[in-house]
Amino acid sequence: MADSRAIGVFDSGLGGLTVVRELIRRNPYEDIVYFGDTGRVPYGTRSRDTIKKYAAEDERFLLKHDVKLIIAACGTVSSVAADAAGCLPVPFFEMVTHAARAAVNATRNRKIGVIGTTATVISGSHKKEILKLLPEAEVSAGSCPLFVPLVESGWYGEDDIVVLETVKRYLAPIISAGCDTLILGCTHYPVLEGAIRRVTEGNITLINPGVAVSEAVSEFIKRNALENSNNGTGIHNFYVSDKPDSFKAQASVLLGEELDDSRVKQVDLSTL
Repeated sequence: MADSRAIGVFDSGLGGLTVVRELIRRNPYEDIVYFGDTGRVPYGTRSRDTIKKYAAEDERFLLKHDVKLIIAACGTVSSVAADAAGCLPVPFFEMVTHAARAAVNATRNRKIGVIGTTATVISGSHKKEILKLLPEAEVSAGSCPLFVPLVESGWYGEDDIVVLETVKRYLAPIISAGCDTLILGCTHYPVLEGAIRRVTEGNITLINPGVAVSEAVSEFIKRNALENSNNGTGIHNFYVSDKPDSFKAQASVLLGEELDDSRVKQVDLSTL
């Protein structure tokens, strides 16, 4: 049995494209529908109720496209609103549990760092999952509220002094705690991986949640015989809630492929 429906992915903006990139690498035949809520980014500074409301609207949009599963490619939604996904008619994947498992498997000294948006860190979701798997772990968490605006503005070069100084400021407690593993708890953060590696001098294993969840999705699709039977390259369509121009420019960098006007469309969620 095969399933030609697309994989649905949503995020508050550009960050979820790091998940799409990993999905394409592992599932080149799969169609993907991506929604970036660029008109309301960032989610990480919003209230819990607002985040849940936004997530429900994003999921409803993807369901209109008849997707076969949904990925919340947003660390904030995964931390705060994942429980609301139980009512979805399709399988749902979040980022937290898969990232936590990868971190537990990677750590050697049982000291794990977590960075994320303010809402993600306050939720304590990563720490809870880590301690379920490794009760003796020491978890150090810190919020990095400037990371998402930097990425959304196209500021992520590892040689950029503003980026480096910001990364140094945020990671100082993680480094001081002696963490040997660090969860990049927001899908925007892997875009800053070069700068983060430079600041940590390569001494900390970085956990990219996009890699972890894409591996889980790939296994799920194969295990349940849900592969797209198309033998060609999958079709990838992108939707945003604000003007698509800046999204297209940055998305081409993050995905490694050009996105023309026909592949990025603006939508109004209030009309759904």
